[in-house]
Amino acid sequence: MYVCICQSVTERQVREAARQGLRTVKALKERLGVASECARCARCAHEILRECHGCTEAVQSTAECVN
Repeated sequence: MYVCICQSVTERQVREAARQGLRTVKALKERLGVASECARCARCAHEILRECHGCTEAVQSTAECVN
């Protein structure tokens, strides 16, 4: 499934980035371009990160990461 259509980033890529230690949407933006254009994907990317890391406190809020 595509998470970020603007940058053609898939759920698999987001999960792989999480496995490599990325913990924020801001970090995904820097590495993969997620949420760098329309930012409609930020919430979905945030949820995937949260699921992968299993901890809401470890992941910044979507609003902080998109700015």
